[in-house]
Amino acid sequence: MQIRVLTAADVRASLSMSAAIDAVAAAYSQLAAGKATMPLRSRVHTDKGVSLLMPAHLHDTGDFAVKIVSVYGGNPDLGLPTVTATVLAMDSRTGMPLALMEGDSLTALRTGAAGGVAARYLARKDAKTVALFGAGVQGRGQLQAVMSVRDISQVAIVDPFEASARRLAEEIAGWPEAPEAVVEPSPQAAVAQADIVLAATTSKTPLFDGNDLKPGTHVTGVGAFTPEMQEIDPNTIHRARVVVDQRDAVLAEAGDIIKAEAKIDAEIGEIVNGEKPGRENDEEITFFKSVGLAVQDAVTAAAVLKAAEEKGLGTVIEMS
Repeated sequence: MQIRVLTAADVRASLSMSAAIDAVAAAYSQLAAGKATMPLRSRVHTDKGVSLLMPAHLHDTGDFAVKIVSVYGGNPDLGLPTVTATVLAMDSRTGMPLALMEGDSLTALRTGAAGGVAARYLARKDAKTVALFGAGVQGRGQLQAVMSVRDISQVAIVDPFEASARRLAEEIAGWPEAPEAVVEPSPQAAVAQADIVLAATTSKTPLFDGNDLKPGTHVTGVGAFTPEMQEIDPNTIHRARVVVDQRDAVLAEAGDIIKAEAKIDAEIGEIVNGEKPGRENDEEITFFKSVGLAVQDAVTAAAVLKAAEEKGLGTVIEMS
């Protein structure tokens, strides 16, 4: 038995954001069609932390993987990250393991891709300006995904740590076909000029006033993943058509949705499958909320593995 081990660098080198968006769209499609097995996340507590197990199997494509996310608050004292993730890709025909890959980079890729799928269907075709809340890994991924589906000319970065925002702006300047990147201290100013608003923070309070959104804006929120967290305010949600990755998941986990008692119009997979419409007119405000699903990990892991095999990336280990 052989298994391919893929580092973070291998994962990033394997798959483009555009390909990841296509993979995640396929995951949403199968989930909405009832063609995915995705048990609830299970938790294993130790005396030092907790590990979450997230398995999923996609019936049509055969993608099968388990992600393990560990949260250990004392790790920084040991020189280790608080949160780590590992993904095991499996062969759904035999149950044999195929690859073990670094999970943080894969999570960033698939989370960005989720926002890319939403922008593909919900952002105006002529969207050019972005307000980005959060200058971290997830914010970077969200921007890269939106740039894959829309011709973005300007991004205003809003982050409480100005140095982080400036570092990201400098990095963006070096990207191919880079938009103009500016650090914007005013959330109101950033939102008022944006065609697309991206929220990727761990905030427990809303990042901006939804009354400042102009008609036709698309908003994506990926940062609030517990009932206590809230990036997006009720004004935004009540003005918007609300689309989610999965109804049950966001109603259990997303403070944005729970606190606003949001009316959910559709799951993104229903739009991908043509069961619900995408953007209906240029004046509509749309909001996509994602808390992250194991089906995204499974399809992205499968796509990464296929590309890594083709490119000869990773280390193949003989296990037997």
